[in-house]
Parts: sequence; C-alpha cells; structure tokens
Amino acid sequence: MDVLVCVKRVPMVGGRIALQGDRRRLDTSLLGFTVSPHEECAVEEGVRLSEAAGGSVTVLTLGPPEAVEQLRTAISVGAHHALLLETDRDDFGPLATTRAITRAIEGLEAERQSPFDLLLFGNEAADTADYQVGVRVAHALGRPVATGIKHLEVGGGSARARRTYRGTEELFILALPAVVTVKEGINLPRYPSLPGRMRAKKTVVATLRPTYEAEGLEMRSLAVPTTERRSAEVLGHGVEAVPPLVELLVKLGVIE
Repeated sequence: MDVLVCVKRVPMVGGRIALQGDRRRLDTSLLGFTVSPHEECAVEEGVRLSEAAGGSVTVLTLGPPEAVEQLRTAISVGAHHALLLETDRDDFGPLATTRAITRAIEGLEAERQSPFDLLLFGNEAADTADYQVGVRVAHALGRPVATGIKHLEVGGGSARARRTYRGTEELFILALPAVVTVKEGINLPRYPSLPGRMRAKKTVVATLRPTYEAEGLEMRSLAVPTTERRSAEVLGHGVEAVPPLVELLVKLGVIE
C-alpha cells in the first residue's frame, strides 16, 4: 500500500486576523505555521494504512523553503519520504497548484514505474478553504475521487469511503488507484515521538521547482468579517450596586 499525501503549510490563527496593507494577504509576521488540520488527519490515515498493509507514505507540499518544517513533522509521525515543491511565489491558486502537484505526481510515478495506490488530501485548506485541489488532481489524473470522508477502508484493490451528508451515511467504493479527501475527525493524529523527530531530522527531503502558470484569476482584495464588539459596565460596588442591578433586571424582564 503506497500512499501519497498532499499537505499545506498554513498560518496558526488563534487570535485576531490581520491583513497586510494591500489587503491581498494575511499578515503572518506574528504567526507561526502548521499543517492544515484536515491534512494532519490525512497523514495519520496514510500512516495507519501503511502500518496495516505494508508499503510507504510519501508526503508532498507546495510552498516556500520553510515548508520543509511541515514535511519533517509528517515524517516524524510515520511518513517515509517527502517532496517539497519549492516556490517563493504566494499567488499559486487552486489551478496553478493543481498543475504543479499533478506534474510532480506523474514524475514520481514514472520513477516508480507504478501509480500510488491512494492519493490523500485534506478536504479543504484551513486558510483558503478552496475545496478544489484534491478533486482537480483526481480529474487531471483520470482517477476516481470521494470527498469529505470520515471513514476509510482499503483492501482487495478497492477503497470503501464513507461520509455523512444531511444525516445520511454515504458509501463510495473506488477502484484503486484512487483519490480521497478526508475531514478532520476521521482519526486522532498521533504526536511525534522522540525517535520520530530524530529520524525526521536525518531524512533527505527532495526538492523540485515547479513552473508557475497564470490561472486567469486575479486576487483583488480580502476582507476580515466584522465581529460583534462587546463591553462590560460596572454597576457599582457593594450595596450601591443593588439599585442599578434591580433596574437592569426589570428592564430585561427577569423580575417585575
């Protein structure tokens, strides 16, 4: 069972989102980076499949040189090989990304002289939520695809992929090789072990420089959603707070 997992380097956003001055990209100057959560689960799923059936897991990402950190994280939890599609451009949209990944996969499979049994993607990236790359890669390679998967079984030359849609469980049976996009919750990703971290440091990460092809799409601007502003008012201290508190409770209809 040879699996290739595509992951994306995304900002850690735990607080207020800020945009750069041109309003075309996030201000990541004070943010760290991680693997998109759906794709963490994709890596874990690939590792579990290889542990159960043998084979290897290759992890691939497109991004700046710093994205090698996310690839080494994947290696530390059980992936065997890594490929960085290195670029200093930040305008790779879903179409350009699909072309770069598809060509990289075709090159890897030509070297192997056989296709990967399974290509795993996160259902959507945490930053852009495009929902497109996995499906587009499957279409480009002419392989069956199932999306939004929360349970996956592989054996006998096929994959049984399940998801829940509007309260109903759907089952897809895909002939291998196939493409599956998984959702967070399909499993609980493991934490890197110390031996895993040491192995990740020693593993050679292959690097390719993909050619950018314009998509015909142009980013005009981003907008941060407006959020409700809340404030607190101190009604008083001690017994002096009782009258305004009672007045407020009457106004809210709690008491009469």
